Amino acid sequence: MGTAMRRLFLMASLACGAAHAAPALPKLEAVKVSPHVYYFRGAAGMASKENRGFMSNAGFVVTPAGVVVFDALATPALGKAMRAAIAQVTPQPVKTIIVSHYHADHFYGLQTLAADGAQVWAHRNAQATLRSDFTRARLAERRTSLAPWVDQHTELRPADRWLDLGAAKVLKFTLGGMRFAVIDAGGAHTQEDLMLLVEDDGVLFAGDLFFTGRLPFVGEADSKAWLLALDKINASRPAVVIPGHGAASANPVADLELTRSYLLFLREQMGNAVADMVPFEEAYRAVDWRKFEQVPAFKEANRLNAYGTYLLMERESLAKP
Repeated sequence: MGTAMRRLFLMASLACGAAHAAPALPKLEAVKVSPHVYYFRGAAGMASKENRGFMSNAGFVVTPAGVVVFDALATPALGKAMRAAIAQVTPQPVKTIIVSHYHADHFYGLQTLAADGAQVWAHRNAQATLRSDFTRARLAERRTSLAPWVDQHTELRPADRWLDLGAAKVLKFTLGGMRFAVIDAGGAHTQEDLMLLVEDDGVLFAGDLFFTGRLPFVGEADSKAWLLALDKINASRPAVVIPGHGAASANPVADLELTRSYLLFLREQMGNAVADMVPFEEAYRAVDWRKFEQVPAFKEANRLNAYGTYLLMERESLAKP
């Protein structure tokens, strides 16, 4: 084999190897739920190599003047796939991306989704979350657990506009004649929770304040504030609610019951243990979890949820007069 031929063969081999090593771009299907609103539904369960991190939801609203997107999914590849899927639905550009909260599965796609100049909005409290040790540690963990879809090039993309929704806790805006309301529910699931109501279609993007078909991830959330946020969802009287995880709900009052009943159960069981000064390990073993143990994500989330609620109930008990 001549020198020139060997060089061509080596270059072709390297190109094939690089193409083989690159993560395949996932193909997303946009599910239409109303005249203007679509969403992408992630798999049930936790993020894994098997689901390539696609285990949360995101969505978008098509208006005559551009597209409003809610959340950006869990990897840059998924953010790029969202752009491709949106382009299959409409030629309108993405104008605004609203981030429900800065947990990894909802914003890692921003660096590719917002690449063409879309403006990213998030709650001002997310600035502290973005700078936190927890967020940096999560990125390091995901670079291992979700490699190669999360790697050394994955960025923690900040917002372009940090929202302060004031005492009203609502920011109303219009785009292409369509009416939107950004709703502040911060302090419930996280300190920076945002929801988006598409008023003309009666569709609410609820982020991780609403789960269907799986156990919610509570962690260190304030379950009392979360229960109040569920009341906000009902008060907005949406025809359809798109949760952070699970299928869109056309019967939100009934479908909220899993999240509501689980939060109330955690508070009751862990609150009783705190009142009786029962240590967490003993209290956890004593609880009858059968009502929830067959719900997806129970094994992965329940112990963390219970422990976070136990600590919360301790804080609440100390705060009582």
